[in-house]
Amino acid sequence: MPEEGNREPANDPQDLERLLVKRQWVGDVDGMAALYEVNAVLDDGGGILAIGKEAIRALFADFTAKGIRFSSGNQSPALINGDLALTSTRLPDGSVTAEVARRQSDGTWLWVIDKFSIA
Repeated sequence: MPEEGNREPANDPQDLERLLVKRQWVGDVDGMAALYEVNAVLDDGGGILAIGKEAIRALFADFTAKGIRFSSGNQSPALINGDLALTSTRLPDGSVTAEVARRQSDGTWLWVIDKFSIA
């Protein structure tokens, strides 16, 4: 797996979804977790609320071990206000995700809130 400094950064909030799916398909659990802020929160829509990057990493490691694969969907344009962005994707199964990303001091973007299914 690539070292964190060698991974493609999310230079736009729209990059986050693509990078998450790409990293999951190659089994890069650390790379998936690297797309989240240290104190991010993730709701998997199935009753699991992962709080913090380490809990999110553990959730993704469990998904990978179980062979769960993410699919790319139809991503809506990000709604950006200053250093915050709302991202959302309609997945092939019809469910809709919602995420809040924050611009980091280096100009890259990380998710702070991720809800796998809002509809």
